[in-house]
Amino acid sequence: MEAKDRIEELRRLLDEAGYKYYVLDAPDISDHDYDMMLRELETLEARHPELVTPESPTQRVGGRAVEAFAEVVHEAPLESLQDVFSFDELEAFEQRVTEAVGKTEFDVEPKIDGLSVALRYENGVFVQGATRGNGTVGEDVTENLRTVRSLPLRLEGAPEHLVVRGEVYMSKKVFRALNAERERDEKPLFANPRNAAAGSLRQLDPKIAAERRLDIICFNIQAVTGRSFDKHSETLEYLRSLRFPTVPHREFGSVRECWERIREIGNDRDQFDFDIDGAVIKVNSLARRAQLGSTAKAPRWAVAFKYPPEKKETRVTDIVIQVGRTGVLTPKAILEPVRLAGTTVTNATLHNQDFIAERDIRVGDTVLVQKAGEIIPEVLSVNLAKRPAGSAPYEFPKVCPECGAPVVRDEGGAAIRCQGAECPAQRLRHIVHFASRAGMDIEGLGTAVAQLLIDNGLIKSAGDIYFLSAGNIAALPGMGRKSADNLIAAIEASKSGGLAKLLGALGIPQVGQAAAKVLARRFGTMEALENATVEELTETEDVGPVTARNIRSWLDSGQALHLLGLLKKAGVDMTFTDEAGDRRFAGKVFVLTGTLSKYTRDEASGIIERLGGKTSSSVSKKTSCVLAGENAGSKLTKAQSLGITVISEDEFEEMIK
Repeated sequence: MEAKDRIEELRRLLDEAGYKYYVLDAPDISDHDYDMMLRELETLEARHPELVTPESPTQRVGGRAVEAFAEVVHEAPLESLQDVFSFDELEAFEQRVTEAVGKTEFDVEPKIDGLSVALRYENGVFVQGATRGNGTVGEDVTENLRTVRSLPLRLEGAPEHLVVRGEVYMSKKVFRALNAERERDEKPLFANPRNAAAGSLRQLDPKIAAERRLDIICFNIQAVTGRSFDKHSETLEYLRSLRFPTVPHREFGSVRECWERIREIGNDRDQFDFDIDGAVIKVNSLARRAQLGSTAKAPRWAVAFKYPPEKKETRVTDIVIQVGRTGVLTPKAILEPVRLAGTTVTNATLHNQDFIAERDIRVGDTVLVQKAGEIIPEVLSVNLAKRPAGSAPYEFPKVCPECGAPVVRDEGGAAIRCQGAECPAQRLRHIVHFASRAGMDIEGLGTAVAQLLIDNGLIKSAGDIYFLSAGNIAALPGMGRKSADNLIAAIEASKSGGLAKLLGALGIPQVGQAAAKVLARRFGTMEALENATVEELTETEDVGPVTARNIRSWLDSGQALHLLGLLKKAGVDMTFTDEAGDRRFAGKVFVLTGTLSKYTRDEASGIIERLGGKTSSSVSKKTSCVLAGENAGSKLTKAQSLGITVISEDEFEEMIK
């Protein structure tokens, strides 16, 4: 078989397998077989680059990062919908339609809470995708949309020209996994799947969009050549025949019949893999839609019913504390089960100590709860009339419930953190930070490898890193002898990093790289620091009373003594050697804002401090430079208003070369 024929066959087989996996959720080949076919296709296309086409399955995670999104004028406007909030308003909509065009059928669909896009196909090939924007002009996000696995890149038997409207969303499962990963990496969490989907689709780098595993559901034909339809429901069937994932829908003869389906969607919203923010009621006849037309803001032939936030009373049976990966103690209310927004709710986050105190929430209280954004259960208020006699205010624990170490409130914040150097809840975070560039700089010991070592019982704390053997590491899945030898060499090299790097790696509260260097220079050895009083620590430059007490408390804890004992036994250098080094940022003050993709905040701050600069949490006239990541907010705005230099991560990398 010629290469061209085999390439076409592989593309057809991969398209078929992808459709069954991502759209029908009914795969008929194994992941291994799919991967092998994809690899063969990649090999053939590498040998014959002239045969590579944009719709090839190999191009889903391709595309270069762009500097900005180009504008796209929509062929047909992507209109928004008028909202209705009651059955009476829905009947009024029906009456207006009937008076204008006579009695008609309606179609009811769940309203997916995502990001609306227009998809353009020419001769069956996906050529452009754009966000809704203002409805008339959107942004070109074609390369990012190519990464959406459920979106067909090539259509069989398609018309010459086709524009489809769809909703890009992030599934609930992917959203939970993404936020868990961001929490582990100490990045800001996404508020809900819609925000996550919108932020992912507007990434300038398609590879980041691909990692977010977005999905799409299509619900309208905006333009088509060579085809005509009588009903909206027929257009959805046609899209389904072209292998688009389409919105579930039902047809009804009246709004009263629609009402039961609307209530059903609301009650069953937890059954959908995507979030919904209502139900859409549309006139089914396309001819009557044309008669009805649109206002300046919305079509007259459709409305969106918005479900009111459901609130119910239930009783708090207990308040428990969860310790997160960053050591923050988060209180959670255990509730008597209550049905809310389609699911049974048994607990709700209480956020922090201040939240409990402000509302005076106690065990035994009857509370009013709702789902914030239809996702996260929250306590709104306490019904004091139903408070049981003899109830006592809730007292926040003074020690970590996971490891018994003292807890400390963040200076100027509401979070209360465990200070345990070997706290099991923080194990992964501690080890990853210890090995990071901002810590001991152990190359090869990132999050995935650290998790692997923990899961296989090889390490329980950062101190155990120095007692690993190449043989044990090589036996782990996905490692091998060469990787093990490289890791052992990096671990051995890190022993000579000195006291300043060690102090920055230990995770002592309020001790970053700058403070670590100051402390190392001031005391010279770990032994001298261990013997320092709070007064002596306070006399150190840039170390205030609160930080001094936190350092002293950390050094006195049993977990810290055990960890330091392991490090001493391993021969880790705990002395300070003063080296002038590169001071290119001397006298400069940096502010970091937004989400950085190449560094954690600690790593970027560490680099700045290592080069003689300082970091600040707020923008002022003293600020020299603002390093802005994704979703930068008010700090960026203030910097721009003050005329302060703003740099991207790429520009930062140029500065530190």
